[in-house]
Amino acid sequence: MTAMTSAPDLFREAVAALQSVRPRPEVQLETMRPPQRLAPWSYAVSCEVEGPADVLASGRLVLLHDPEGQEGWDGVLRLVMYVRAELDRELATDPFLPAVGWSWLTDALESSGADWTALGGTVTETSSARFGDISGPARTDDLELRASWTPTDAALRPHGQAFCQVMASVVGLPPVGVTLFEQRQSS
Repeated sequence: MTAMTSAPDLFREAVAALQSVRPRPEVQLETMRPPQRLAPWSYAVSCEVEGPADVLASGRLVLLHDPEGQEGWDGVLRLVMYVRAELDRELATDPFLPAVGWSWLTDALESSGADWTALGGTVTETSSARFGDISGPARTDDLELRASWTPTDAALRPHGQAFCQVMASVVGLPPVGVTLFEQRQSS
């Protein structure tokens, strides 16, 4: 990204809206280097979160802006999300996992009040087995959620909040204000 001072007003407004997102304490957002060739203007944040039972997830949210628009965007702004999370074996074999994974995104967008169009993506389950001298667990199961959508305007705070909500859902964090029994402190 070139200097923000020369960026179009719409892009600067969209970046400021994403920067205004204040996630829950378990969700750690950091600005990262955005992809350079997808659009004339881009901005990106990365996310790390750990949930109950040591479930780990990482993700990134990328804002793209092309004043001319691009085919399939249905607008001049585009958000691209990637989330990867470890799964326990039992959850990894659930046949409804892809639909549930997708609903984490659609529910988060709807509950945050985000307005969008042209939403599409994939939910991928992967299992890996290690052999020989490769260190780590003998088997790992992961979920990857990739999606992109076009916000209807530069008011991206709800979209950023939805991204944070997806990250919390993926690792099994309860809704804000709800305490898991294992997390209660004795008096």
